[in-house]
Amino acid sequence: MRRYSIFAVAREALRYHSGWEKAWASPEPKKRYDVIVVGAGGHGLATAYYLGKVHGIKNVAIIEKGWLGGGNTGRNTTIIRSNYLQDPSAAIYEKARALYEGLSQDLNYNVMFSPRGLLMLAQSEHEMRGYKRTVYANNLQNVETRWIEPKEVKKLVPILNIAGPRYPVLGALYQEKGGTARHDAVAWGYARACSDMGMDLLQNTEVTGVRTAEGKVVGVDTSRGAIDCGKLAIVVAGHSSVLAGMAGFRLPIESMALQAWVSEPIKPTIDVVVMANLVHGYMSQSDKGELVIGGGTDGFNNYSQRGSWHHVEETTRALIETFPVISRLKMLRQWGGIVDMTGDRSPILSKTPVEGIFVNCGWGTGGFKAIPGSGFAMAELVAKGYSPLAAEFGLHRFKEGQFIDESVAAGVAH
Repeated sequence: MRRYSIFAVAREALRYHSGWEKAWASPEPKKRYDVIVVGAGGHGLATAYYLGKVHGIKNVAIIEKGWLGGGNTGRNTTIIRSNYLQDPSAAIYEKARALYEGLSQDLNYNVMFSPRGLLMLAQSEHEMRGYKRTVYANNLQNVETRWIEPKEVKKLVPILNIAGPRYPVLGALYQEKGGTARHDAVAWGYARACSDMGMDLLQNTEVTGVRTAEGKVVGVDTSRGAIDCGKLAIVVAGHSSVLAGMAGFRLPIESMALQAWVSEPIKPTIDVVVMANLVHGYMSQSDKGELVIGGGTDGFNNYSQRGSWHHVEETTRALIETFPVISRLKMLRQWGGIVDMTGDRSPILSKTPVEGIFVNCGWGTGGFKAIPGSGFAMAELVAKGYSPLAAEFGLHRFKEGQFIDESVAAGVAH
């Protein structure tokens, strides 16, 4: 596949852009693959990519029931950070953040990574103590974060109402290397690279069954026929329990909607990401000028991708108190994604009771930021049967009570 470059753009401009080839192929399924990855979102595509790049496994199919990147990957608010409290969480998220830094060059595709900085506002004494504790933990984990006082917060975000009224800003946990990336570009970049390695991207192909023999996976049934495989990676976020049920086991997750919306476009107003977990709101500004806004998950299990008006009202009210200048903006569009939540609000990257089946799920509200690290760890787990990054995120922890509690860092806002 031809590399993208300034010279390629110039050449195609001279011939009216008539020579561009398709970014990825749409082949017919083979009879058998060494590995089948179910789910062509960011995590599934990253898993396939690192299987090929790092481990040399290229006889791979990525199966998607809809269109590539049409699930949570295309429905999130694009935040990237690694300032988590627990060591296993900080390790995998920092791996992801570090990979994001060079991802455009690695994939030869501009993912529009923007390390603009990220603030987590402390609006109570409890939050202030908690975030200072996280700074100390991050320093031990070699994750660069620091505590900043209200005066510096105001300097970074001039439109912020430091004084309240209900929840004054007492300071913030600041990660300068946090930021955003373009969600669909991440999926497209990985997809293009996978196709270039000879992997098959099978869109509009629904998995209808998982076939096993003597406790080992042998293949899947799909809407395009049966396909055999040596190993199967289930990477389908909120629908993971459905696929697990087809294979004959259960997962300790629950699925619910997480919604977001954007304002009408305005001139540059806020050049960092701001999270206000106490009031369940977070906001950044996109390259198109829209304010990207999100809040907490729905309070009940569901598979809706529409969201609910009470969350829009609650989150908007809280953010208007924090950013009064946005009060007269119109909402441009709203959407929802299906997140998969575990009891300790940490992901699952694990072997399963069925030999040859691996599962990557439970990322809850933090899936996008983890994509490169998740894919790297999952690929290593599938290829070798063990990954240091994934070791503590196995299913065994629920049986043994070895939880990785990130309910404050991951389960409240984002």
